[in-house]
Amino acid sequence: MVTSDQDRPEIVVGLVAAPPDYPAQLVARLTAELADRLAERVNPDVRWTIREGWGEMTPRRDGGVEALLDDLARRRADAHWDVAICLTDLPLRTERVPLVAQTSARRRVAIVSLPALGLRQLRALRAVIPGLVSRLLTDASQERVPPGRTPAELTDQVAAIHGVVGEADAGELGYVASWLTGRMRLVTGMVRANRPGRALLGLSKLLAGAFATAAFALTTDTIWEMGDALGGLHLTVIMLLGLIALVTWLIVAHDLWEKPDRETSAELARLFNLVTILTLALTAAVSYVVLFAGTVFVAALLIDTSVLERSLQRPVDLIDYLNLAWIISSLATVGGTIGSGLEDEDTVRAAAYAHHPEPGDWRDKKGRVTPP
Repeated sequence: MVTSDQDRPEIVVGLVAAPPDYPAQLVARLTAELADRLAERVNPDVRWTIREGWGEMTPRRDGGVEALLDDLARRRADAHWDVAICLTDLPLRTERVPLVAQTSARRRVAIVSLPALGLRQLRALRAVIPGLVSRLLTDASQERVPPGRTPAELTDQVAAIHGVVGEADAGELGYVASWLTGRMRLVTGMVRANRPGRALLGLSKLLAGAFATAAFALTTDTIWEMGDALGGLHLTVIMLLGLIALVTWLIVAHDLWEKPDRETSAELARLFNLVTILTLALTAAVSYVVLFAGTVFVAALLIDTSVLERSLQRPVDLIDYLNLAWIISSLATVGGTIGSGLEDEDTVRAAAYAHHPEPGDWRDKKGRVTPP
């Protein structure tokens, strides 16, 4: 006898993104597939219904995990969900180690800190969310599902989770990362959540200014002679100084430096600033590679070998063109900092980890909040 969907008991699982920026992208992808995964890994005899939503635009930092759990519990009760899972890009810690997830059986909610999952966050979420849902329903004494996975089993399935802390009997459990690799995974995960590609595409005026500077420098034989005279060490120092100047200018000109305050601890501010620097450094490095490749191509196209040989008074080869492109790209990077001052403020501030868009930025024509 085949049981219809209407005859099976229904369990509603809410997925909440807080804030509705990067976490909302993952929520949208998981919503389409989570019901099948829950049926496969938790209970096939239940009709799983997935609801997606958004939490506060910027999660409160002062209250930590408890404040997020309370906010999520209110959202779950108002929406009449059985359980709720919140995905947040806010780095969470407990006992001075990164917190990957926190469950509260009393409130029937759980929180997952995306940065603590490292680089492969979507893959990790596909493993961790069914385990959290099963654990919540078991600890909350729901009779509609079999006993869920033990915390130790979930630890074995997700590489980011190193151990479990908290009150197991009360269902208040924290899944934590290791002290060393967990911190490294947290930083790389924050850089991943910060989407350096978005910053790279947004800084179009910076690249335009740098290319304009490079094009002008290619016509100057003095630059040719400088490239020939300077060695690899000097060219490396000039390149690094140019990249440092660019990153520093972006941070200072657009006020991207996070300062400790009543809601942001000094440790959290340092973490935000580190990720902002790494994001901008990665963006600047990729921009430099693009600029260098374009400069080599234009130099080979416009500067005839005989002209370059006459200027340097010796035979030239590919290495000379690469050195020429190297010094020009480094000088043009400094020129690109001027162009970066013309960028749209919101575009540049997106590289700051603590920055989140205003609610109006994510509303469609019907007034609904939509992921970016």
